Amino acid sequence: MGGMGIFESIILGLIQGLTEFIPVSSSGHLVIAQVFFSGASDHMFLEWIDLGTFLALAVYFRHRIVTIFLDITVRKKYQLGRNILLTALPAGVIGLALNKFIDSSPFFGSIVTVTAALGIVGVVMIAADKLPSKSHVKDGSKLSWGRALTIGFVQVLALIPGVSRSGSTIVAGRLMGLDAAAAAEYSFLASLPIMFGLILKLVVSSDGREYFIAHAPTLIIGNTAAFISGLAAVAFLINYLSRHGLALFGWYRVGLAAVITVVLLLQL
Repeated sequence: MGGMGIFESIILGLIQGLTEFIPVSSSGHLVIAQVFFSGASDHMFLEWIDLGTFLALAVYFRHRIVTIFLDITVRKKYQLGRNILLTALPAGVIGLALNKFIDSSPFFGSIVTVTAALGIVGVVMIAADKLPSKSHVKDGSKLSWGRALTIGFVQVLALIPGVSRSGSTIVAGRLMGLDAAAAAEYSFLASLPIMFGLILKLVVSSDGREYFIAHAPTLIIGNTAAFISGLAAVAFLINYLSRHGLALFGWYRVGLAAVITVVLLLQL
């Protein structure tokens, strides 16, 4: 990635911002884009590009974050904070434990893996609105600890590129009784601790700091693009899901998987 140019960093940043929150898989799209640009994927770049989308999420939900903080510290209302931590915990712990394996394994950087995950999860999304769900729950604070933890274990699947962090948790939230818009908001709030942990890991890691210093101009530009497109994507998705389901994104994923499959077969 040492030769990455400004144009590539902007494109990858825009892709990250748009697809981190729209449930079509940011990691999957970034792997595809990096393979297109340079023939290989760079895990360190994919990790650092999370910074822009984390900041976008923090800015968009700044009032909600303050409310949750005051609920915990002043009002002694712990339900939503507890549920967010329970949902974030499985992916955070398992992701940290498997971090070196994920970075070094060809499976997690393979376009074949991405293609399969895009298609499989796409089919699940198309069916999500028709699948049986538990009793209706108004918002994330009303989830039982068991339902919150179940969403967290489903989120572990998002360690596989192509699955989608937001997609997996929104589908799980729907099955746990949340409507689509409430599931999306809860998914985003629950991703904040994970994204913060990933960035903190990079900051305290000597390899992470050295990578940022060596690639600072392109990372800053890429993260700026991710921040701007991420803000737009969050606003769009919550507004869209207040009126529609997940099927559109499922069909997109299935279509993209079909196109990639044809391209790969033609290269054999």
